[in-house]
Amino acid sequence: MKRRDSIALLAAAAAWPLAVRAQQPGMPVIGFLRSASLDNVTPLVTAFREGLKEASFVEGQNVAIEFRSAEGHNDQLQRLAAELVRMPVAVLVCKCSAALTR
Repeated sequence: MKRRDSIALLAAAAAWPLAVRAQQPGMPVIGFLRSASLDNVTPLVTAFREGLKEASFVEGQNVAIEFRSAEGHNDQLQRLAAELVRMPVAVLVCKCSAALTR
């Protein structure tokens, strides 16, 4: 084997794990949007996480959750929803008292 062939083979072998890792899909993300503050919503979030767990989704293991709150400023809901969609999220869960339409 020529030196050039050996170097090419070593380079291909070294790059292979990077190519395999790049092909693996990332962890799905759930967007959680709320019109009110996220303060004092522990029971709601706990129940949400338990429901996910019953469906075999565990935060940090096979799903990520991105939380956003408009903090009572409903005019911010559309911007926050768009931010989550751009991430992109697999699903968007909303607990909002106002519509997200324009």
